[in-house]
Amino acid sequence: MIKLRRVAFHTLGCKLNFAETDTIGRLFGERGFSKVGFGREADVVVINTCTVTGSADKKCRNIIGRATRTSPEAFLVVVGCYSQLKAEEIAGIPGVDLVLGSREKFRIFEYAGDFVKREKPGVHVCEIGGQKDFTPSYSISGRTRSFLKVQDGCDYYCSYCTIPLARGRSRSASIQDIIRQARDIEEKGIREVVLTGVNIGDFGKGGRGSLLELLTMLDSDTGIDRFRLSSVEPDLLDDGIISFIAGNSRFSPHFHMPLQSGSDRVLKLMKRKYTTALFAERVKHIREVLPFAGIGADVITGFPGETETDFNTTLQFIEDTDVSFLHIFTYSDREGTRAAAMGNKVAPLEKEHRSRILHRLADGKKTRFQRRCIGQVHRVLFEAYNKKGRMYGFTGNYLRVEAIADEKAVNRMAEVELVEIAPGGTVKGMVRAVE
Repeated sequence: MIKLRRVAFHTLGCKLNFAETDTIGRLFGERGFSKVGFGREADVVVINTCTVTGSADKKCRNIIGRATRTSPEAFLVVVGCYSQLKAEEIAGIPGVDLVLGSREKFRIFEYAGDFVKREKPGVHVCEIGGQKDFTPSYSISGRTRSFLKVQDGCDYYCSYCTIPLARGRSRSASIQDIIRQARDIEEKGIREVVLTGVNIGDFGKGGRGSLLELLTMLDSDTGIDRFRLSSVEPDLLDDGIISFIAGNSRFSPHFHMPLQSGSDRVLKLMKRKYTTALFAERVKHIREVLPFAGIGADVITGFPGETETDFNTTLQFIEDTDVSFLHIFTYSDREGTRAAAMGNKVAPLEKEHRSRILHRLADGKKTRFQRRCIGQVHRVLFEAYNKKGRMYGFTGNYLRVEAIADEKAVNRMAEVELVEIAPGGTVKGMVRAVE
């Protein structure tokens, strides 16, 4: 009997990376590999990397080291954004056998050969600037939710960001291809699909439709219970998209918009394509049509040239704007970006201080939003169950809920009354009915 070779995966970074890792994983499954958990002994290890921040780079190197300690004889492949930008640096890490860029990672079997460890790593990274290929991807590793890639790359070239350097120009799948993938996901019994990409508001650029057209077709041509948008730029989240979601119960009332700064002066330095007035107008319109929508925002603190006045302006803007969740990033220089060459750097201790203040503000915003929703009944998709009989899942507006329910409720929608805020940031709920 031939022993199946074991492959382990580890994904760092965004939802898009998770969709792509699962797609690579299916290629291994089709060739007879058995998947094992990362950290267990394996014959092949694939690490899909991120390079959004300096801490992301550090995490990548740490994970590579962990993989070489756990499975020292494994054929180690490192792919993704960090590989695209720092291929030779990764190739110099002991234990690495193969480094593949953003395009090459989907052709892993062409480059890996017989998966025998090498004295010198193979490095295959193409010039990404003119990248036009789009590789369809979706995740199915979870029981309840799938990340479906609808767009890749970015044309914005913000002064702090390496993503256009790592993933190339904006491009999309066709609406018909996405519908086919959504139906594949539906056939596997997954109840929620998250539409993901680098800049999904740019979907269809170049004549392949629009994001609103895609949402309309997903609604009419699939039976998925619930869709959710990942991050959409404020200048691309137009009234038509907001109104469509407000009028359709299958699309989650959950919006995530990058703010990055509440100071227009800093937004200009960042080369962002909107003002704080536009961001505030988008939030106001969402609240008018969906009063209890979950609204998240990304914020970067410590950007070069961000003065104390700019920071205080950001704090006040966030206080005055009815967002529900904040995702805080501390700025770090990224090689190859315009921001890395800027003067007036913010001192590390000051960046940490500002980050702590923003995290306290984020905690307060989230708690106030949770309190507003107490007493309401929401549809919750239960995703996990523990031995104490508690179920965990998310509402459409992205509140994490815990409730007493039978294990059979996993991957089912339930009507749940939200009763109180629990320790740890979840909301306790009472199940009224399970669909």
